Amino acid sequence: KDKESKQRLADLEADIAKLEREFSDLNEVWKAEKAAVQGASKIKEQIEALRGDIDTAQRHGDLAKVAEIQYGKIPQLEKQLAAAQETEAKGFKLLQQRVTAEEIAEVVSRWTGIPVSKMLEGEREKLLRMEEVLHKRVVGQDEAVRAVADAIRRSRAGLSDPHRPNGSFLFLGPTGVGKTELTKALAEFLFDSNDALVRIDMSEFMEKHSVARLIGAPPGYVGYEEGGYLTEAVRRRPYSVILLDEVEKAHHDVFNVLLQVLDDGRLTDGQGRTVDFRNTVIVMTSNLGSQLIQEMGGESEEDYTKMKSAVMGVVQAHFRPEFINRLDEIVVFRPLDKKQIRQIAQIQTDYLAKRLGERQLGFTLSEKALDLLGNVGFDPVFGARPLKRAIQQQLENPLAREILEGKFQPGDTVKVDAEHGRLVFAKK
Repeated sequence: KDKESKQRLADLEADIAKLEREFSDLNEVWKAEKAAVQGASKIKEQIEALRGDIDTAQRHGDLAKVAEIQYGKIPQLEKQLAAAQETEAKGFKLLQQRVTAEEIAEVVSRWTGIPVSKMLEGEREKLLRMEEVLHKRVVGQDEAVRAVADAIRRSRAGLSDPHRPNGSFLFLGPTGVGKTELTKALAEFLFDSNDALVRIDMSEFMEKHSVARLIGAPPGYVGYEEGGYLTEAVRRRPYSVILLDEVEKAHHDVFNVLLQVLDDGRLTDGQGRTVDFRNTVIVMTSNLGSQLIQEMGGESEEDYTKMKSAVMGVVQAHFRPEFINRLDEIVVFRPLDKKQIRQIAQIQTDYLAKRLGERQLGFTLSEKALDLLGNVGFDPVFGARPLKRAIQQQLENPLAREILEGKFQPGDTVKVDAEHGRLVFAKK
């Protein structure tokens, strides 16, 4: 163990020495570039001064001096300036003389919340492969992903009402089938950030008076200065995806507020300020009809159509027609099967590999280990939720113990396999 500690110390000292050399090299480059920039500025100053000398010499009739400056000194300095500018134009620079469009976009993005990609480039190519990008995070649910992508493309192409939100969806399905994950993937796709998701649990708004918490209390009431939970979030970040979880539990007065947002794309808060929702995407989730989805969910398109029709009957019995008619899409999610749970296990373990990579640890997972996680994490009633617990209990907990015990050091690769119904770890 003492030998390992000495080796680790030697490796750290070597890393420090390498970083110090890199810093020294970059520092020299920076100094050279700084001198070049300052040199170019001085050359420009000298040229301007010489042009002033030409005017002075012309006034005094000293034509020899005029010729010397105009045809000798100035052309020589201009050549030096051209060479400096050519050097500056080549390759990567540590020291930038000009602010670029990308840098301006980055600053404006931080101020406004508008994604950089929206300001710098057209979204056509990105929108055309929207399903492909969303499916990197959402397994299965082809109908749901396609319906969302089509609605967003209609809005971006200018075919939707410009006074309404970019999209409004009602996601229906049992727990753990990907409703929230699709919403998160949508936020990252549209606005380049997971922080662009505003999540509100609508079970907290079951009472009539709770409407004030959404839009803010009127003057004279407690909480007037705080603003509304929904309006304040959108006012601060107008480019966002709003997730209203378990919307069927909200008081019917809350739906009057939502109707205004879905129809006009704006809302007036308790302080009288108009909040613009036109750049938002509104996603509402509900467990209505979950039992029917579990019972009628089949593989074929015909089974899905029958199941969706039955679920829509439940939805129409619960929500008012004017609310349903204002939605862009009502999306019914299918139950997940064992094969899809295995695919989700692959995605989740890829995230784990990325986290381990940040600690300089490699990670490989065998097919048998992946099969084990998929089998343990499969539950037809609870969808993908048990899988997260299975990964924590079967993989992350024992691996955390082995890392803390010192069995895996930075630079090692953790190889995970399955034996006798449990995961085993080895150093590769």
